[in-house]
Amino acid sequence: MPIYEYVCEDCRHPFEKIVRNRAETISCPSCGSKRSILQLSVVASPKKDSSGESAGPSCCATGGCGCG
Repeated sequence: MPIYEYVCEDCRHPFEKIVRNRAETISCPSCGSKRSILQLSVVASPKKDSSGESAGPSCCATGGCGCG
């Protein structure tokens, strides 16, 4: 189930909501308004090292976590 980010059109309060059904009515948790705007979300991408390969957690490089 995706988490969507919204901004209330009435009080401008930003909030997140797990949406099970896109037809579901979304209410602002701050003022209760049913008028909200779906926001564009930014997704983080994994870090890449200088060779373009995905880098593991920084603890793996130091051997501090025991996973690498």
